[in-house]
Amino acid sequence: MEFLHVDRKTVADPTAHAEWSAKKLVWIPDDQEGFVAASVKSEKGEEVTVELEGGKRAVVNRDDIQRMNPPKFEKVEDMAELTCLNEACVLYNLKDRYYSGLIYTYSGLFCVVVNPYRNLPIYTEKVIDLYKGKKRHEVPPHIYAITDTAYRSMLQDREDQSILCTGESGAGKTENTKKVIQYLAYVASSRITKSGATLTPQALQVQEHALSLAKGELEAQLLQANPILESFGNAKTVKNDNSSRFGKFIRINFDTSGYIAGASIETCILNGKL
Repeated sequence: MEFLHVDRKTVADPTAHAEWSAKKLVWIPDDQEGFVAASVKSEKGEEVTVELEGGKRAVVNRDDIQRMNPPKFEKVEDMAELTCLNEACVLYNLKDRYYSGLIYTYSGLFCVVVNPYRNLPIYTEKVIDLYKGKKRHEVPPHIYAITDTAYRSMLQDREDQSILCTGESGAGKTENTKKVIQYLAYVASSRITKSGATLTPQALQVQEHALSLAKGELEAQLLQANPILESFGNAKTVKNDNSSRFGKFIRINFDTSGYIAGASIETCILNGKL
């Protein structure tokens, strides 16, 4: 759970809250960092004198100052819970969680992902089992939680569900799409395994084929199609040597029991300047 959960006991420090209250900490714009913390020293009209870390003082316009959240909101999992929901607080929370190895953060209905550019041990079967059948607030933020919510809603409401992965080049859209497929393949195969013992031999043979499809073939086929698409629609960008320059719509079909029945890939070229 090191890369999924933060111990709230280490965050809720009374001394840190007392220091925050005494210093009147705020965020002010910075050319290099975006925003930096500062302590309000005096106010005169629209001008506010603040002291930065290191003792340097600066005068800023009141409209440029953004309020800072109390320390109890450090590394909060859902930014919709922040008392002060402004640009500086959102960026700081994402940065603080990222530096702690926490790449997933909720923002209301959305899940914000910051690409770690390294492999993290948070996509194993053990982690999948942790999220399977759980409500979103019961487990730490993860793409698996989003996928499981969509899967359960499909089964309960009998309606199509969609997951949109969007972001700039190198954000991790393709990799997170793979994780969505991995999770659905695993969950669907586990449903087959649990129910297979009570089936007739003929029905069991059909579901064994579905199990094979769900466990490996579907995921493998969808992923193996990527190099073909990439050969036509990928290009090098500043942040990604193998950037997908096209939109990709993946449709996974399930039967009424939640078993995977098939899948297809539809593409839409978004950048005509390849």
